[in-house]
Amino acid sequence: MKKATTTKSASTIRFSATLLRPKATAKVVSWTFLTLPRQASERLPSRGQVSVEGTMNGMALRATLEPDGEGGHWLKVDRKLRKAAGVEAGDAVALEIAPVAEEPEPKVPADVRKALASAPPKVKDAWSGITPRARRDWIQWITSGKRAETRALRIGKACDMLAKGKRRPCCFDRSGMYGKSLSCPVAEDEQSGAGR
Repeated sequence: MKKATTTKSASTIRFSATLLRPKATAKVVSWTFLTLPRQASERLPSRGQVSVEGTMNGMALRATLEPDGEGGHWLKVDRKLRKAAGVEAGDAVALEIAPVAEEPEPKVPADVRKALASAPPKVKDAWSGITPRARRDWIQWITSGKRAETRALRIGKACDMLAKGKRRPCCFDRSGMYGKSLSCPVAEDEQSGAGR
Protein backbone atom coordinates (compact mmCIF):
# COMPACT_ATOMS: atom_id res chain seq x y z
CA MET A 1 0.00 0.00 0.00
CA LYS A 2 1.19 3.47 -0.69
CA LYS A 3 0.31 6.88 0.59
CA ALA A 4 -2.22 8.51 -1.68
CA THR A 5 -1.56 11.67 -3.60
CA THR A 6 -5.09 12.40 -4.69
CA THR A 7 -6.36 15.74 -5.84
CA LYS A 8 -9.07 17.04 -3.55
CA SER A 9 -12.21 18.35 -5.22
CA ALA A 10 -15.62 19.64 -4.28
CA SER A 11 -17.01 16.11 -4.81
CA THR A 12 -14.70 14.68 -2.14
CA ILE A 13 -16.66 13.32 0.81
CA ARG A 14 -14.81 13.54 4.13
CA PHE A 15 -15.86 11.70 7.27
CA SER A 16 -14.63 9.54 10.11
CA ALA A 17 -15.96 6.17 11.17
CA THR A 18 -15.12 3.32 13.53
CA LEU A 19 -13.79 0.03 12.18
CA LEU A 20 -16.02 -2.82 13.27
CA ARG A 21 -15.43 -6.58 13.33
CA PRO A 22 -18.29 -8.70 12.00
CA LYS A 23 -20.16 -10.85 14.49
CA ALA A 24 -18.57 -14.28 14.89
CA THR A 25 -19.78 -17.00 12.58
CA ALA A 26 -18.61 -20.53 11.82
CA LYS A 27 -16.19 -19.05 9.27
CA VAL A 28 -13.24 -17.03 10.58
CA VAL A 29 -12.91 -13.63 8.88
CA SER A 30 -9.88 -11.37 8.69
CA TRP A 31 -11.72 -8.29 7.47
CA THR A 32 -13.40 -5.42 9.24
CA PHE A 33 -16.01 -2.97 8.04
CA LEU A 34 -17.35 0.49 8.65
CA THR A 35 -20.67 2.16 8.06
CA LEU A 36 -20.76 5.53 6.38
CA PRO A 37 -22.43 8.34 8.30
CA ARG A 38 -25.84 9.16 6.83
CA GLN A 39 -24.61 12.57 5.56
CA ALA A 40 -21.76 10.90 3.64
CA SER A 41 -24.03 8.28 2.03
CA GLU A 42 -26.51 10.95 0.99
CA ARG A 43 -23.81 12.65 -1.11
CA LEU A 44 -23.24 9.51 -3.21
CA PRO A 45 -24.96 9.15 -6.60
CA SER A 46 -26.83 5.92 -5.78
CA ARG A 47 -28.43 4.09 -2.86
CA GLY A 48 -27.00 0.88 -4.37
CA GLN A 49 -23.37 -0.13 -4.89
CA VAL A 50 -21.01 2.76 -5.61
CA SER A 51 -17.35 2.44 -6.56
CA VAL A 52 -15.15 5.05 -4.91
CA GLU A 53 -11.52 6.05 -4.65
CA GLY A 54 -9.72 8.14 -2.09
CA THR A 55 -7.92 7.55 1.17
CA MET A 56 -8.32 5.91 4.57
CA ASN A 57 -5.95 7.45 7.12
CA GLY A 58 -3.90 8.73 4.16
CA MET A 59 -3.59 5.32 2.46
CA ALA A 60 -4.89 4.91 -1.10
CA LEU A 61 -8.29 3.27 -1.32
CA ARG A 62 -10.33 2.02 -4.28
CA ALA A 63 -13.39 -0.01 -3.37
CA THR A 64 -17.07 -0.60 -3.95
CA LEU A 65 -19.38 0.53 -1.18
CA GLU A 66 -22.27 -1.82 -0.50
CA PRO A 67 -25.87 -0.74 0.24
CA ASP A 68 -27.02 -1.34 3.81
CA GLY A 69 -30.71 -1.76 2.99
CA GLU A 70 -31.58 1.43 4.87
CA GLY A 71 -30.53 4.02 2.29
CA GLY A 72 -26.90 4.10 3.45
CA HIS A 73 -23.66 2.31 2.65
CA TRP A 74 -20.96 0.21 4.28
CA LEU A 75 -17.37 -0.58 3.34
CA LYS A 76 -15.54 -3.88 3.73
CA VAL A 77 -11.95 -3.13 4.84
CA ASP A 78 -9.57 -5.98 4.10
CA ARG A 79 -6.62 -6.89 6.31
CA LYS A 80 -4.07 -5.46 3.84
CA LEU A 81 -5.56 -1.94 3.90
CA ARG A 82 -6.16 -2.10 7.66
CA LYS A 83 -2.52 -3.03 8.32
CA ALA A 84 -1.19 -0.39 5.89
CA ALA A 85 -3.29 2.26 7.66
CA GLY A 86 -2.09 0.99 11.06
CA VAL A 87 -5.57 0.45 12.48
CA GLU A 88 -7.58 -2.35 14.09
CA ALA A 89 -11.23 -3.00 14.87
CA GLY A 90 -12.47 -0.37 17.31
CA ASP A 91 -10.22 2.39 15.92
CA ALA A 92 -11.57 5.55 14.34
CA VAL A 93 -10.43 6.17 10.77
CA ALA A 94 -10.53 9.28 8.58
CA LEU A 95 -11.77 8.81 5.02
CA GLU A 96 -11.81 11.01 1.96
CA ILE A 97 -13.68 9.42 -0.93
CA ALA A 98 -15.24 10.34 -4.26
CA PRO A 99 -17.17 8.26 -6.79
CA VAL A 100 -14.94 6.90 -9.58
CA ALA A 101 -15.32 8.42 -13.02
CA GLU A 102 -15.75 4.99 -14.63
CA GLU A 103 -17.19 1.94 -12.91
CA PRO A 104 -14.78 -1.01 -12.81
CA GLU A 105 -15.71 -4.42 -14.16
CA PRO A 106 -17.31 -6.59 -11.48
CA LYS A 107 -15.86 -9.97 -10.56
CA VAL A 108 -18.03 -12.57 -12.27
CA PRO A 109 -18.61 -15.69 -10.12
CA ALA A 110 -17.52 -19.02 -11.63
CA ASP A 111 -21.05 -20.38 -12.07
CA VAL A 112 -22.18 -17.23 -13.89
CA ARG A 113 -19.04 -17.28 -16.09
CA LYS A 114 -19.72 -20.92 -16.98
CA ALA A 115 -23.35 -20.18 -17.88
CA LEU A 116 -22.33 -17.21 -20.04
CA ALA A 117 -19.63 -19.26 -21.79
CA SER A 118 -22.18 -21.90 -22.82
CA ALA A 119 -24.99 -19.42 -23.57
CA PRO A 120 -26.17 -18.60 -27.10
CA PRO A 121 -24.41 -15.71 -28.88
CA LYS A 122 -27.42 -13.44 -28.30
CA VAL A 123 -26.90 -13.72 -24.51
CA LYS A 124 -23.14 -13.14 -24.78
CA ASP A 125 -23.70 -10.09 -26.99
CA ALA A 126 -26.26 -8.68 -24.57
CA TRP A 127 -23.87 -9.22 -21.62
CA SER A 128 -21.04 -7.51 -23.50
CA GLY A 129 -23.31 -4.63 -24.50
CA ILE A 130 -24.39 -3.56 -21.03
CA THR A 131 -22.49 -1.33 -18.61
CA PRO A 132 -20.32 -2.62 -15.76
CA ARG A 133 -22.94 -1.28 -13.34
CA ALA A 134 -25.67 -3.27 -15.09
CA ARG A 135 -23.47 -6.41 -15.00
CA ARG A 136 -22.97 -5.80 -11.27
CA ASP A 137 -26.77 -5.60 -10.80
CA TRP A 138 -27.23 -8.94 -12.57
CA ILE A 139 -24.51 -10.54 -10.44
CA GLN A 140 -25.93 -9.09 -7.25
CA TRP A 141 -29.43 -10.29 -8.11
CA ILE A 142 -28.16 -13.79 -8.92
CA THR A 143 -25.95 -14.12 -5.84
CA SER A 144 -28.50 -12.66 -3.41
CA GLY A 145 -30.38 -15.95 -3.55
CA LYS A 146 -29.74 -17.87 -0.32
CA ARG A 147 -30.02 -21.41 -1.71
CA ALA A 148 -28.02 -23.05 -4.52
CA GLU A 149 -31.30 -23.91 -6.30
CA THR A 150 -32.40 -20.27 -6.24
CA ARG A 151 -29.06 -19.14 -7.61
CA ALA A 152 -29.17 -21.72 -10.43
CA LEU A 153 -32.73 -20.69 -11.28
CA ARG A 154 -31.73 -17.02 -11.39
CA ILE A 155 -28.78 -17.76 -13.69
CA GLY A 156 -31.20 -19.42 -16.11
CA LYS A 157 -33.66 -16.53 -15.84
CA ALA A 158 -30.86 -14.00 -16.34
CA CYS A 159 -29.74 -15.71 -19.55
CA ASP A 160 -33.35 -15.80 -20.77
CA MET A 161 -33.95 -12.13 -19.98
CA LEU A 162 -30.66 -11.07 -21.59
CA ALA A 163 -31.59 -13.04 -24.73
CA LYS A 164 -34.86 -11.09 -24.81
CA GLY A 165 -33.02 -7.76 -24.66
CA LYS A 166 -33.44 -6.93 -20.96
CA ARG A 167 -30.54 -4.78 -19.81
CA ARG A 168 -31.23 -4.99 -16.06
CA PRO A 169 -32.88 -7.56 -13.80
CA CYS A 170 -36.58 -6.85 -13.50
CA CYS A 171 -37.78 -5.37 -10.25
CA PHE A 172 -34.38 -5.69 -8.54
CA ASP A 173 -34.06 -3.24 -5.64
CA ARG A 174 -30.36 -2.34 -5.75
CA SER A 175 -30.60 -0.49 -2.43
CA GLY A 176 -32.21 -3.36 -0.48
CA MET A 177 -34.59 -0.84 1.09
CA TYR A 178 -37.77 -2.50 -0.12
CA GLY A 179 -36.98 -6.19 -0.31
CA LYS A 180 -34.45 -6.19 2.54
CA SER A 181 -32.23 -8.48 0.46
CA LEU A 182 -29.15 -6.36 1.20
CA SER A 183 -27.83 -5.32 4.57
CA CYS A 184 -24.76 -4.29 6.48
CA PRO A 185 -22.97 -6.98 8.53
CA VAL A 186 -23.79 -7.05 12.22
CA ALA A 187 -20.84 -6.01 14.35
CA GLU A 188 -19.61 -7.93 17.38
CA ASP A 189 -21.34 -6.77 20.55
CA GLU A 190 -23.80 -4.73 18.51
CA GLN A 191 -27.49 -5.30 18.11
CA SER A 192 -29.01 -5.10 14.65
CA GLY A 193 -29.65 -1.49 13.64
CA ALA A 194 -27.35 0.04 16.25
CA GLY A 195 -24.35 2.16 15.42
CA ARG A 196 -26.02 4.63 13.06
